[in-house]
This record gives sequence, C-alpha cells and structure tokens, in this order.
Amino acid sequence: MKKEHWQNIYATKGMQEVSWFQQVPETSLALIQKVAPNKDAAIIDVGGGDGFLVDELLKLGYTNITILDISENAINRAKARLGDVANKVKWLVSDITKFVPTEKYDVWHDRAVFHFLTEKKDKEKYKQLVNKNVEGYFVLATFSDEGPYKCSGLEICKYSELDLKNQFNDSFTVVESFKMNHKTPFDTTQNFTFSVFQKRY
Repeated sequence: MKKEHWQNIYATKGMQEVSWFQQVPETSLALIQKVAPNKDAAIIDVGGGDGFLVDELLKLGYTNITILDISENAINRAKARLGDVANKVKWLVSDITKFVPTEKYDVWHDRAVFHFLTEKKDKEKYKQLVNKNVEGYFVLATFSDEGPYKCSGLEICKYSELDLKNQFNDSFTVVESFKMNHKTPFDTTQNFTFSVFQKRY
C-alpha cells in the first residue's frame, strides 16, 4: 500500500470526488447488523477513511467501533465531521500490512482494501491478521471478476465469489456471498463481490 498516494487523495479530493463515496453504505450496514445484533460487539472497519459507515453505526447505538486507515488525512476528515462524537470511536492510522492489533474483533469489515493488495506476501499477511484477530465474522467487499481493473489510479485484484471463498478457506466458512453494483458519483457502475465469512473453531 502506498501511504503517500492515499494521503494525497484525501488532501486534494472532496468526498464526492472519489468513486467509493456512499452517503449511506446500506449493504455493509445490513450485513453488520445481521452478524452483530449486540451493540457492544467489537467492530473494526478496515480502510474506513472518511466514509459514513462509522456515522451510521453510531446512530444505531454501536459502542465499540474501530476505524483503521492508511491515511491520517482521511481519519482527520472523519473526526472533524463527527465532532465530539468522534471521541466514542477508536481511530488507527496504519498500513494494513503493518497493522499490529491489540484486541480481537467480533466483526472485521473491509470494503475495498483487500483488492488493493496485489503481492502474494501482502495477501498472506492480511489473511494471517483475520485468521488470528477475528473471533466472529469477516465482511469483505472487493471488485468482482466483472469489476474494474484499477481504482484511484492503482492496479487491483478482482475476485469472484469462489475466489474469495478459496482465499479464506483455512479459517472461515462463507455464510453469504453475492455480487452487486455500486453507482459512483460520476454515474459509472462498479461491480463488487460481497462475502460474509464466519470463523471456524
């Protein structure tokens, strides 16, 4: 992951000038509520940036939320938007491949970080992280095999439902998987694969 790239994106582009913008991330919210009915569930949003998932989780009454992003600029924008409410959230600035968790998570949510990992060693590091630190569910969204080849000027890896199942088969069972279109602020469409995994013991 390239920290400078993402710092620059969040320093120079407005919220609706990036393709991943969602005013209300309805799909992610629905999946998280399904797997985490308890409002004190430990939830981490990997690559949360300045997205609105955290706002909506707080509105729903969730009390143990962590937002991780490689860009401090993104985190600061989210904090500024939330104001005093930001103090209810744990904020972590880290490259996911260098992340050293200090707690376990009931829900690990990732909408579009994993597909930026194009090197095998980085994918393996990510898998080690979720295998070791997820105690409940892992909600993952990537560009599908029908999705774009690039995002934000960077190469990505595309995944079908079967691809994702095979990636995380060591420790997780797929409980739900589907494709869906995301409409960008530029009126284009990106096809995503969403998968919900449950930790096996």
